[in-house]
Amino acid sequence: MYSVSGLSISFSGIEILDNISFLINSRDRIGLVGKNGAGKSTLLTIMAGKQQAEKGAFTYPSTRTVGYLPQELSFNSLKTVFEETLTTFNEVNELKAELIEINELIEKTEDFESDQYYKLLDSQNDKRERLTYLDFEKNEGLIGKILKGLGFRESDFKRNMSEFSGGWQMRVELAKILLRMPDLLLLDEPTNHLDIESILWMEDFLKNYPGAVVMVSHDRLFLDNICNKTIEIINGKVYDYNLPYSKFLDVREERLRSQFATAQNQQKYIEQQERFIERFRAKNTKAKQVKSKIKRLEKIERIEFDETDKSQINFRFPPAPRSGTIVFETMDCSKKYGPNLILHNLEFVVERGDRIAFVGKNGEGKTTLVKMINNEVEFNGTLKLGQQVEIGYYAQVQEKSLDENLSVLKTIEDVATGDWSNSSKIRGLLGAFLFNENDVDKRVKVLSGGEKSRLALAKLLLKPANLLILDEPTNHLDMTAKEVLKNALLQYDGTLILVSHDRDFLEGLTNRTFEFKNQKIKEHLGLVSEFLSKHKVATFREFESGKISSKARKDANDKKSTKGNKEKFNRKKEYEKKIRKLKNAILKLESEISEMEKKLIDYENKMQRPDFFGDHYESAKISKKHAALSIALESKVSDWETKNNELEELQTHPLL
Repeated sequence: MYSVSGLSISFSGIEILDNISFLINSRDRIGLVGKNGAGKSTLLTIMAGKQQAEKGAFTYPSTRTVGYLPQELSFNSLKTVFEETLTTFNEVNELKAELIEINELIEKTEDFESDQYYKLLDSQNDKRERLTYLDFEKNEGLIGKILKGLGFRESDFKRNMSEFSGGWQMRVELAKILLRMPDLLLLDEPTNHLDIESILWMEDFLKNYPGAVVMVSHDRLFLDNICNKTIEIINGKVYDYNLPYSKFLDVREERLRSQFATAQNQQKYIEQQERFIERFRAKNTKAKQVKSKIKRLEKIERIEFDETDKSQINFRFPPAPRSGTIVFETMDCSKKYGPNLILHNLEFVVERGDRIAFVGKNGEGKTTLVKMINNEVEFNGTLKLGQQVEIGYYAQVQEKSLDENLSVLKTIEDVATGDWSNSSKIRGLLGAFLFNENDVDKRVKVLSGGEKSRLALAKLLLKPANLLILDEPTNHLDMTAKEVLKNALLQYDGTLILVSHDRDFLEGLTNRTFEFKNQKIKEHLGLVSEFLSKHKVATFREFESGKISSKARKDANDKKSTKGNKEKFNRKKEYEKKIRKLKNAILKLESEISEMEKKLIDYENKMQRPDFFGDHYESAKISKKHAALSIALESKVSDWETKNNELEELQTHPLL
């Protein structure tokens, strides 16, 4: 069990986290939610030991390990992808060396009743358990599986880390953490650098993960598919719900309504009593009643209504200067990275007023084409901009477009020209993007992912553009900020290119869809919903996870044979029955394992007391129970692994 207890931290005199406390059980899946800047990432850095709290602490047993994936990291590795991933097993090598040293000390020990001897035995046992848990040989074989699950091709394994973008390097870091198998996983926006196929793989991995998981994400479906608990941060406080995200929203709304009504009723009562006191304070005949009411009011504990933070960014893109009819056109455009061909012989035209969605799996060339348009990379062929085209560009990875050593204010001042060079106007612009007077002097490097995204959007407003290119603009934005950005884009009157996996965000914003696949682009006219409908899928998750062909096959089978459908239905029913049975068995085992772990911890706490060996009969009894329970737990965990393997095999090879 992990405990956040009385934890507080403030920035610039503002309480970010105010005396918060909550518990994390060994197999919890917790979604940590709240508006950008609420303190989610700060809380994770404290739990990961990367930052100190001003008060309180995050505590857990010394035998437990914690793994942490931040939103952003700086990389400078000279290794290949596979070599860098292998470094995760440094802990295994250290454990082996420590065990050799402990074994030598045990062999030299002559006093088998000393405290030092028992400490050596405990340490030996802990390190052996950790080594077994890491299962080095098994995990080394899993490197390829996990790297492929996160989107790498086998040919990528021998490529140098420096050849990959920051997003792909983050995937390597994520692979290292998953291979390390920490008892507690702390993930800050883990899906930001993943395509849909990798997100779906990640969901399955985390569902079956043997430890606890705490994650920050603005992907509602990802939260719902994984998390069984939701912890919300509002105005420095936390509220703990044993519910997935969507159900939490409903219960939270009801709680706030009830709290608001109770607070209102209390306030009415207080005002009524205060009016009585004020009216009859000077009358001797009412002195006793007045005194009684004053005492009663002093004892009332005021109900504080947790008003949700309704502040939101507020902006519109400036009017687009008129460009030529042809915004840009490509002729025989191709792009390679080393021997890898990404795009081949592209030929298309973008006209003034087009609103285009770039869709497809990561690695198919969407961001590469964006960089080609923005003249950031060299390529073969011709890409010709039209007359008077002014590009506004929002990069997917903000650390490349923002100088982390500058302040928020300086970042805007350096690009502000004309009317925007006025200091009060700049501060007004930053205020519209939720940067207050205390925020403007912060260095960019201390900002959260959401704050960096807002700052990059603010920069876009300083220079009117008639071709706006946004590469995954919603990655770090909360639900409210996404809606505000969408409304601003709906009113934008220039040419628009959007790279996004978010169907809800894209819907209604575009009239052409460019599907990136096999080094080519296939164009589809109409809204995103029409594109998905054409492929017989409802979401980009289905489209990018390869469910298109299965849908098409289903339709074909429908036309072929009713009898075949009936047989398929029966097989599917039997398959689903087996899946349900296995999942129920796994849930039951997880519950039993959790209870057994609690009992073990209780026994271990008793065994660690100084007076434990005072009563030899009782200590022997507890030690015997502890040993028996440890064996039983090991058996249960083995059963749990077997059931999970059976489930994975069924889901991988359904035989429908």
